[in-house]
Parts: sequence; structure tokens; C-alpha cells
Amino acid sequence: MPRPLFATIHLDSMQHNLSQARTCAPSAKIWAVVKADAYGHGLERAMRGFATADGLALVEQDAALRLRELGWIKPILLLEGFFEAADLPQLGEHNISTAIHCIEQIKMLEYTPLYRPIDVYLKMNTGMNRLGFRPHDYAAAYERLRAIRDVRSITHMTHFANADELEHPRLTIGAQVRCFKEGAGDLPGERSLSNSGGVLHQAELAEQLSNDWVRPGIMLYGGTPGGRSALEFGLRPTMTLRSEVIGIQEIEAGETVGYGSRFEAPGRMKIGVVACGYADGYPRSAPHGTPVIVDGVRTTLIGRVSMDMMTVDLSPIPNARVGSKVTLWGDGLPIDEVAHAAGTIGYELMCALAPRVRVTEGRLGSDG
Repeated sequence: MPRPLFATIHLDSMQHNLSQARTCAPSAKIWAVVKADAYGHGLERAMRGFATADGLALVEQDAALRLRELGWIKPILLLEGFFEAADLPQLGEHNISTAIHCIEQIKMLEYTPLYRPIDVYLKMNTGMNRLGFRPHDYAAAYERLRAIRDVRSITHMTHFANADELEHPRLTIGAQVRCFKEGAGDLPGERSLSNSGGVLHQAELAEQLSNDWVRPGIMLYGGTPGGRSALEFGLRPTMTLRSEVIGIQEIEAGETVGYGSRFEAPGRMKIGVVACGYADGYPRSAPHGTPVIVDGVRTTLIGRVSMDMMTVDLSPIPNARVGSKVTLWGDGLPIDEVAHAAGTIGYELMCALAPRVRVTEGRLGSDG
């Protein structure tokens, strides 16, 4: 028998969260972001869960080609663009759009003939300071792209650094939008500005933003980029990680648990050993007190997470036994809450799910 550890992917929740994104930005077309194997959910599942999206966006060119093999016929966008000229012919052949964020990419486009023209997303750096042209260089980059025979259309794009916090003390969305408008001016073409945070705050930003395409990522998987909870935005978890209690220990006051003996029992305790560890993708950084659910009752992690196991306090569940069901995140336990306790973000937990974890499909609220 395999280990009693599995992740359930809720396609119904993926569909629901996509509909929430449409509700937030009803006039915009949607790029559903499926990078990093759809945030650990699997490309094929994402293609079904986000079947009504207007396009799929990611960073891996091999995964983009895989989407075409799987039968996705709608637009695909490479968010980081291409990395060498040899990548370009496949983009034309398979009708894959690409971001353009540096002069080197423009030069490669200028001297590489394509099977057919492609659509490009010209990226402006409005303060994130990762990729993109500075506003004062943007118009020149646009004109140079427009002169290339194999460029079919140019969409204007930027990326918000702090979309989860509208009035961030260092860089607000408003400041980035103003910078974007100054750089893009009256250049023709569609606009794509909002990531998940921008989409979730679309109503508050309606007067500032003009989005023809939005690019929701984490919100489609039931997480938020920060601030308010997913539940407050009407989002549902799309991944539930479950396991079982595989061992029980009765310990006395003063005894310790796990590597490093970091947890000392304040009194007599019943503890459960759960089949899940950092080799499965659970964060080793999770401290005492990180929430878990055992047999429907909320309790906490104790001791240090090891490679294959973790230990939990069974004091609130006196009838717990070997075989008791454990929810580590997802249905009934928001992934952002677990991530916050571990000092990280929900994105990382989803993407870190290990290949050895069995993945199933099931509706939210079922046992998977």
C-alpha cells in the first residue's frame, strides 16, 4: 500500500475562482497564469479547470508546447519571453505570444524569420525593477518592434509590485499606473496591467486602470497575494493536502519531541505522528503552533518537521487513533494560514508539492 498522503485538486474550485476573476474585471479578457506546472496543480488539470479563460500564460516554453499538444487552441503567452533566437521559430509555428522586455529580444526578432507573425507584449518597468523597458525608452522600443515584419500586434504590459496593498508606503499601484501612462502615452494597442492583487482590487482602481487583459495567478488557486483572506474575496481552495496519523506516543512532562528536542511537553501529552514531511513539500520552517486538522478538529504541529514525518498535538482529539484523517492545508484550512505560520506564502507551498505525493481529483468538501 502507498503512504496515506495525497493531494486532491478541486477542478470545481478552479472554475469558481476563474468566474470570480471575471466578476472583478468583467470587461477584461483573462490570461489564466499556469506557470510552475500550474502552481503545482498540473498543466492538464489547469487546462480543464480554466477551460473558459481567454488564454493561458506561463514562463516555460516547453510547457507552452505541451499545452498545444494537449489540445489548447486559444492564446498562450510567455511571460518572461524567449531566451535565444533558436526559440523563436517554434513560437511562430505554434502561435505562441511572447513578452518583450529587453533590447536583446528585439534584436533577435529583427534577424530571425518566423513561420508566421506573432503577437508580443511589450513590458514596461514601472518600479518593480525586474524586467522591462524604462518609461523613457519605451516608445523607442515600441517603434522598433512595429517595424519588424513578423510582429503582428503589440500589447502594452507592466507588473505591479504591491498590488495587495493599495497605498503601499514605498510604491503604490497609482504611482505605477501614472508611470505606465507617461511611458505608453497614446501608443496604439491593448493594455495588460493587473495581476491577482490588481484584479481583486479592480473596483477600487477602476478609475485608474484600463485593462484589456488581466493576468490572475494565485487567486485562481484559492490564495491571495496578501492582506485580506481568500474567503473574504469569495475564493475557494483548489488543493487539499491530506494524510493520516501513522503512530501515537504518550509522553510525560519534560519529555521532548523530534530532532533537536525543540519541543518540551508541559505536561502529559498524547502526540500523533503524521506521514508528511519536508520531502513531500511541507515547509520545514513551520514552527510549533502551525495549524493542522485531525478528524475534523483543529490542533497544532509540535516539534520540528522532519523529512518524512511530522508530529501533532492530539490533546484536543482524545479519540484519535492510528488512521485518523489529517488535513494539512486546503479544505477547511486555508493554505495562506499555514504559509503565514511558516513564514512563507501560499504560492511556495503549492509549487513545492513533491512528485512522490499522489495527486487525485475531487470536489471541494469531498474526501477526495
